[in-house]
Amino acid sequence: MFFDWLTVHQDHDFQLPILADRHFIAVDTASGEDLGIKQDTLQHEGSYSTSINIRISGNRVTVSGNPSRINRIENLFGLTSLDQCIAVYNKILIQYGLPPFTPCTKVWHSVGEGGRINTFTDGAVFEEIHITSNLTTGTVVHDITGPQSDLFKNHDVAVDTFIRAISTLPYKNSIPRLHANGKTCDWLTKKGTGGTLIYPSVYNKAYELELHTLPKIKRKFGDQSPEYQYLLNVIEYCHQHGVARFEQKLKSAFIRRNHLRFYGLFNAVKGHKFLQSVHDDFLNIHNKLQVEHMSLESITEKLISNGICENTRSANTTTLYAIQWMHGHKFDLTKTQVQTHRARLRQIGIDIALPCDLTKFSLVTVKSATQINVGQLLIPNWYRRPNHLQLAA
Repeated sequence: MFFDWLTVHQDHDFQLPILADRHFIAVDTASGEDLGIKQDTLQHEGSYSTSINIRISGNRVTVSGNPSRINRIENLFGLTSLDQCIAVYNKILIQYGLPPFTPCTKVWHSVGEGGRINTFTDGAVFEEIHITSNLTTGTVVHDITGPQSDLFKNHDVAVDTFIRAISTLPYKNSIPRLHANGKTCDWLTKKGTGGTLIYPSVYNKAYELELHTLPKIKRKFGDQSPEYQYLLNVIEYCHQHGVARFEQKLKSAFIRRNHLRFYGLFNAVKGHKFLQSVHDDFLNIHNKLQVEHMSLESITEKLISNGICENTRSANTTTLYAIQWMHGHKFDLTKTQVQTHRARLRQIGIDIALPCDLTKFSLVTVKSATQINVGQLLIPNWYRRPNHLQLAA
């Protein structure tokens, strides 16, 4: 499990410096109370077309972004703990002369207008956490001939079939939705919106890298650069293993409900185990079905492949009898021609002398089935890990 996105804020007991090009003073028009200085959001640009958003409002600083992605070409594998993510953010805050995030040591409450209870703390507060994992759905043999733009063409059969299969399964109280391109499945509420607690999704990681990251790296470094070639290797690795990316966006309401808001006030080990259990429950959704990629053949192809008909023309004629039968047509079984086609169809399990039951009959039959074996994706030895992972390796 990796951390793919983190939004965190901290309130200080002093006004933070003005860093943005524009700022304004907010005033409550009813009470005249000075609500502090608000600034435009700062974007900290990383080395590879990545950015972290820093928002300063009075004495509060909020940072949001993907700490696993900063100063990296991609984030197939990312940071594995919240402490690592906070360390990345603190390094950025210090560059701007801002105080770093610190663990909470206490929490206190006060009663506001209308009897509303306000909660305060002296450390960092998590607002949103994204957790993610990579599952492999099978190995694909590549045809590397032809122009580079066609390098990965038609090599996502297993992962796309896997995504289509799990798009038939509900997750908790959410309804699955397969996107039009077949590369992503997410789960929405009955109202068609993302959940207020968790927004889960599964997508084709190779496709996502090709669509979003590869063009940026090409524009910035060129298609002959080491950066571009390295990214091609990562994409190739994803294609070879049919990588399905599982992602859960844990919203503020979920974090509050499970007492994970206050950095430093919950046991880090127990908190990580809890998040892992939530994530494992999502990862195991595929255990509810047996995923197969089915290659189907028509009745015509079946008649030819079984040697029942010698050519396509005669097979098509026999198939027309099956289609008419499916639509309720009744045949004169005394005619020689009808008897000939009936005999052919009976060899593949269709008897046009009997009424058609569409709950038992289909105009296609399974020719082959390929089992998709799902497992955790391993980190190859050539992969460029995040700095924190390199230190821990």
